[in-house]
Amino acid sequence: MTAVAALEPRVLVPLAIRGEPPAWGQVTHELQGQSMGTTWSVRCVGPRELRLEAIARAIDTALAGVVAQMSHWEPGSALSRFNAAPAGHEQLLPPAFATVMDAALRVAAASDGAYDPGAGELVALWGFGPAGLRPRHDEPGFTLPGDAAIEAARRSSRALRWDAATRRLTQPGGVRLDLSAIAKGYAVDRVSDVLADCGLPDHLVEIGGELRGAGLKPDGQPWWVELEPPAPDCGLAPTRVALHGLAIATSGDYRRCFIDADGRRRPHTLDPRTGRPIEHGIASVSVVHDSAMWADAWSTALTVLGPQAGLALAVEQGLAAQIVWRDDDGSFREAWTPALQELSL
Repeated sequence: MTAVAALEPRVLVPLAIRGEPPAWGQVTHELQGQSMGTTWSVRCVGPRELRLEAIARAIDTALAGVVAQMSHWEPGSALSRFNAAPAGHEQLLPPAFATVMDAALRVAAASDGAYDPGAGELVALWGFGPAGLRPRHDEPGFTLPGDAAIEAARRSSRALRWDAATRRLTQPGGVRLDLSAIAKGYAVDRVSDVLADCGLPDHLVEIGGELRGAGLKPDGQPWWVELEPPAPDCGLAPTRVALHGLAIATSGDYRRCFIDADGRRRPHTLDPRTGRPIEHGIASVSVVHDSAMWADAWSTALTVLGPQAGLALAVEQGLAAQIVWRDDDGSFREAWTPALQELSL
């Protein structure tokens, strides 16, 4: 048997280094918990006697606020109330919800609907939504939706009336919001802000695989992480990123999928324009951005668009993105945008 040589990792670094290393004697603390249907973890640099219980409470409070405003799993959330509202209902959104909604609609417009925050009815139809709304794909009673049901569920967020100046969103009737592809990224940014407000500017935040790093570790090194590969044997060289004022979000068809009754692999990522799961062979999209919220939304939009159209839009938008797809022979191929190449050592 011939040994396969390990591929040399690629290294990405920010274009600017800001701030000073932590004060002498500070250490790295670790915290973790659960929220938004997933887990969160934080590494932060501070004095040895740092009151971790108080920091954890501040993080939990921030995440609970995101859930209370934007969760489609919580019947009492502001988002769920909007989804249940009749046509013509005008709702004043809380500031955080408004920030996320505005960003979501901007990405929806730029991607020509490949990302759509109003696709919640489609998400539920395919069995990916909250329990009780429709049978989930892993529950008894789930059947693949037909053409008529898909067409009826395609109520685009383009029908929404959004006034960013007054933070008012109007329900046109039947539009069900789903911000799961952007709210988690916002939550990462929010926790990062909370840590900074607590006097902890050097930290790494992770929620459900989305990351944001700020400052430096006690040894003066940045927070090093690797871009998530679509498979351990994908044959692509690993990519290490110095998360210093940067965030990463990764989407792809390898993360969540199910096998239907016909034996077809159905990714959880839906194309709102067709009303069906994506089928173009894209494996993963990683976006490096200074905001986890924007990285989260853009990685979803580019995944839906596919290798060619996704790459073209990423270049047009100046996004630092890695796009990986499966070739016809099953091998993996990748493309980097110029903005990502600019970060490469």
